[in-house]
Parts: sequence; structure tokens; C-alpha cells
Amino acid sequence: MNLGLEGKVALVAAASRGLGRAIADVLAEEGASLIICARTRDAIESARDAIVQRTGAKVHALVADVSDPAQLASLSEQALAKWGRVDVLVTNSGGPPSGPADTHDWARWDAAVQLLLRSTVELTRAMLPGMRERKWGRIINVTSISVKQPVESLVLSNSIRAAVTGYARTLANEVATDGVTVNCILPGYTRTERVEELADATAAREGLTRAEVVSRFESQIPMRRLGEPTEFAALAAFLASEQASYITGQSIAVDGGWIRGLF
Repeated sequence: MNLGLEGKVALVAAASRGLGRAIADVLAEEGASLIICARTRDAIESARDAIVQRTGAKVHALVADVSDPAQLASLSEQALAKWGRVDVLVTNSGGPPSGPADTHDWARWDAAVQLLLRSTVELTRAMLPGMRERKWGRIINVTSISVKQPVESLVLSNSIRAAVTGYARTLANEVATDGVTVNCILPGYTRTERVEELADATAAREGLTRAEVVSRFESQIPMRRLGEPTEFAALAAFLASEQASYITGQSIAVDGGWIRGLF
């Protein structure tokens, strides 16, 4: 299937590894020009070089910590200056610390808001005017299965990603007539560094090994395995496509059946 992304410009945040990297890879394969960012120069430039070598796509790498308002503003400015527009915005970041609800002081809550909610809102506010003017745009927010079924010991992610979902769902209605779609993708337990970090944190609290914790994760998934980043990225590519022009306001899980609810 030709997804119609040839000549489009995509900004993918936190793209040096994990889900962001997988999304950047598949968008490049589909012919999009990329702007990718991450917190460390070596990591994002290495990702850029690998994507260019494999796909031949145009890829511009920027250093930015999306939890820092000043760096976030600079990222938006530089991204729009590079090719004059952004057609596809993928908001993404690392996750906040895990732990029981009563172990986080307000400083951690505020940091989670900056990382997850403010980064999404500010990047969207920067890219949206051009999308509306051109009558075409795709905004894809990477959230979590926790917005539909809270995950144990992830109260910060459970709460703030739910706020991102509310923002996205509201915005989707406001820009629907402008040819701009707004959707969220909910990763389940996927074979990424983030899941390894969560497994390590759980193992340390409970006196287990990482392998034992990962086995527990897998036992909760009907498919009995972790997802692969490429499986998640395939949905992102489709939602960015011409073919997905009538899909908006949705939160779609890629979780091997982990969420038990009907919706």
C-alpha cells in the first residue's frame, strides 16, 4: 500500500531509540522527510545516520529535551525553519518514574506534567497553524495502555497521559474540518528500553530478576509475548497516511490484547 507520505515532513520526538525510533524508521521508508530529536547529541545523530543509510531519506537531527520549555520552544522553531512546515507531528517522550502513588512529591508530579502534557500541547500549538492553513495534517500522540486500564505502580503515567488523551480528543473535534486528524496510540508491553527499565525497577522492589518480571508481563498478555517496536510503528505510519483521513479522535491500543475492556 502506498501511504501517500512521499514529500511530507514529519517531526518525531524522542526518536533515538524505542518506539520513537521505530516510527521514524517506518516514516522514512514511506518517503517522508524527517526531523528527529532526543536529549543527547550522540544518540540522535547516530539514529539519523542509520536511518539515512538504510532508507536514503532526508533526516535532520536536533538535540532537545522536551521536558524543558526553552528547549521545546527552540525545537519547534528549528523544525519549522528546516523545511518550512511539519505535516506529521509525533509527540513522544520517555516515561516518568514508577512507584506507589504516595511516594511521589509534587515536584515529581510537576515534572511529569512538563514531560508528558506540556510537551504535547506546546509542540501541537506550534505545528497546528501551518497544518490548518494547508488543510492537511496528522497529529499522533504516543501515550500508553494505562489511559484505558491503569498499570500498577505507574500513577504518574496513568494520570498525566489521561490528560493528554483528553486534550487530544477535544482538539480532534476542533480541527476536523481543517483536514487535520488527531489520534493517540497506546503501546502495551513492547520490547523497548523503557519496558526493561520498568522491569528492573519492579525487580528491585520485589527481589526478583528482570526475566521473572518480564515473564509476569507476558503472562498478562493474551498473545503471551511482548510486542515489537515495528508492530507499533506500523499503526503510526497508517494514521499518518492519506488513507487514514477519516480516522480522528481515537485512542488505539497496540497491546496484544492486554486491555480487557470493550472500548
